[in-house]
Amino acid sequence: GFNTNIAKLARDKARSLIAEGKTVKILCVGKKGFDAIKRELGQYVIKTIELRGVKNVAFSNADEIGAELLSMYADGEFDICTLFYSKFESVIAQVPTAQQLIPADLPTEAAGDDDGAAAVYEYEPDEAEILEDLLPRNISVQVFRALLENAASEQGARMSAMDNATRNAGDMIDKLTISYNRQRQAQITTELIEIISGAEAL
Repeated sequence: GFNTNIAKLARDKARSLIAEGKTVKILCVGKKGFDAIKRELGQYVIKTIELRGVKNVAFSNADEIGAELLSMYADGEFDICTLFYSKFESVIAQVPTAQQLIPADLPTEAAGDDDGAAAVYEYEPDEAEILEDLLPRNISVQVFRALLENAASEQGARMSAMDNATRNAGDMIDKLTISYNRQRQAQITTELIEIISGAEAL
């Protein structure tokens, strides 16, 4: 299932970091993620955030996770945070994804405008104040996106599994129906032969 694929990606990354002598800390969101890695990496799990009672994931859930990550980062508990989740491509395709969350892995800018001039912006309030509010919000938004992608992937995986189960059950019913009809036909043929033989004996 898709949880297994995410766990494999996380395990491979953790093994690589441990082999390099790095300190690995894992914060699990949801019990399924913890169950998938606890056997091999349980000693590195520092906390598990349960979302079992949450029917529909809300931004407030992601905001709490984001705040906890930023608090840990501010306390110097880690220097790089990587988010592992299942990216929803389609109902039948969910892609295990690793995204560097802290520090933000920003895309490189284009080589410049056609005229080679750089745009100049004035900020109100100043840049530091804007970033102080936007950066924590960005972390929460990225976590929220991962939670939603993961939830969509889970539903897609379940839907595919149920479709396969329904198809397999239909195939089994068809085979059993054919087998039943053959047995019934054979029994009727045997009974007819017995009746004809009895009539000829008279």
